[in-house]
Amino acid sequence: MISILIALWTAWTPASTEAEVRAVDSLDLERYAGRFYEIARLPNRFQERCARDVTATYTVRGDGKVTVVNECETEEGARLRAEGEAKRAHPDRAVAELKVRFAPRVLSFLPFVWGDYWVLDLTPDYSLALVGEPRRRYLWVLSRTPRIDDESYQRLVSVAESMGYDVSRLVRTPQSGSEPDSP
Repeated sequence: MISILIALWTAWTPASTEAEVRAVDSLDLERYAGRFYEIARLPNRFQERCARDVTATYTVRGDGKVTVVNECETEEGARLRAEGEAKRAHPDRAVAELKVRFAPRVLSFLPFVWGDYWVLDLTPDYSLALVGEPRRRYLWVLSRTPRIDDESYQRLVSVAESMGYDVSRLVRTPQSGSEPDSP
C-alpha cells in the first residue's frame, strides 16, 4: 500500500525543471589573466551607465588573489572604471567558482560584499568565457577579442540556456576597440 502511495505521489508531484548551474571543473588563473571584452550581458544595476566598449582585465597577484579592473564607456563618452579583487571560493580546489568584491578593501571581512563569479564555460584556449552566478541574476559572454563569430556566440548562449538562464534578456555590447596586442 505504501509503495502505491509513493508511486502516486511521484506521478503527481512535478519534477524539478530547474537546471543546475555548474562552473567548469578547472580554472588556471594564470591563463585566465588578461583582458576580456564583454560581448553580451544580462542587464544589471552596476553596469547601467555602461553603453559600449566594456572590458574586464584580470591580474593574478602574488597572494593568489586576482585584481579585477572593469572599464566601460558611457553614452556621453566618459570612461568608467571599477577595481576589485577576486579569490577562489574553494582555495583548495581548482574549480572555477570565484568570489569577487568591488567594495572597499576595509570591508572585505564582511561575507556579503563578496559576490559569486563562476566561469560556466571556457574554450580550451581560454579565448571565450561564459560567466555567471548560481542564482542566475548575472551573466556575461566574454572574449579576448572585441567581436566573435555568431556560431561561438550561439554556443555560449545555448550553454547558458541549458543552465536555466533567461537568455532572451541578453544585451549585446557594442565594441569599437581594435584587436588586442596580446591576451
